[in-house]
Amino acid sequence: MAQSVAGRVATDASATELASEDLEPIYRTILLARALDERCLTMQRQGRIGFYAPVMGQEAAQVACGWALNPKDWVFPSYRELGLALTRGVTPGELLNQFFGNSSDRLRGRQMPNHYGFRDRNFVVSSSPIGTQIIQAVGAALAARRRNDALVTATFFGDGATSSNDFHAGLNFGGVFRTPTIFFCQNNGWAISFPRSRQTAAKTLADKGAAYGIPGVVVDGNDVHQVFRAVREARARAVSGEGPTLIEAQVYRLGPHSTSDDPRRYRTESEVAEWKQRDSIERLKHELIDAGRWSEAQDAELLEEVRAEVATAVNRAEAVAPTDPLTILDDVFASRTPELEEQRRQLEEMLRMGLVKP
Repeated sequence: MAQSVAGRVATDASATELASEDLEPIYRTILLARALDERCLTMQRQGRIGFYAPVMGQEAAQVACGWALNPKDWVFPSYRELGLALTRGVTPGELLNQFFGNSSDRLRGRQMPNHYGFRDRNFVVSSSPIGTQIIQAVGAALAARRRNDALVTATFFGDGATSSNDFHAGLNFGGVFRTPTIFFCQNNGWAISFPRSRQTAAKTLADKGAAYGIPGVVVDGNDVHQVFRAVREARARAVSGEGPTLIEAQVYRLGPHSTSDDPRRYRTESEVAEWKQRDSIERLKHELIDAGRWSEAQDAELLEEVRAEVATAVNRAEAVAPTDPLTILDDVFASRTPELEEQRRQLEEMLRMGLVKP
């Protein structure tokens, strides 16, 4: 059960319990996230994409949280929310287009790989600076309330972000103005190579909410039921005007912080092995099998299916033409100014002469 650290939460079981018929599609989404994650990590090592931040070990927390939100809610992610993106209806192909920065990338190759966003899914583009999305989420939540939009903003961050200035500013603002915001912290134990034990003396990160008058809730991030319940309760509080909730989902990053990181330098193999025993995929798989709703044969078939889906998406994304370098001058204004038109002509000439490379 979710542990309420401070404040109160809604208790309507019909609204907060995960429906049994949702377990199989949730499991498929988690498996798809794992398959895509593994493939992207491999492609970065092969030099096919430039950068990647793996999500392995945190998929269940993201998918269950996304499942509990409303499609009209706005999410303000960090750069590791692959599972959340899939839950919001983003396809592997759309994500891969951004990772490759090809001509089908909605961001036109202007963002770092793994920094994606989708306006039509209310999924804000992530950024590299730690914690900036937290203050953006509370500002957007206040704006929505003033427009009488019955929606919630949910912002996602890791344990390291709780040491940032923006965490303090965001929670303080949210607490004072009682914004309809869910602060979703995925405590994976490590802020890159810095352990959680060195970041704070607080018993839990959820305890930090009390200083801002915000309820804090701790959940096992590998348990989809706990996560779903906590997010549904937090959303009910938010839309009823009771303000934000800080949720600490305790997970573990099984892979590196990013493809620029070597976790073997700061953590032990035994620690990783211990957490692999708690992997949410095995946990949910055996829950379905024990309920008589799943089998090892079905599982093998599903795994083959999602891997094939990822392989097809990779092949299609790699076949898409690169982004046209001339688009660098688009979207500066609603229409190009005379100055931009002249710069475009100059760039075209430089490309034609080979003075710059596409």
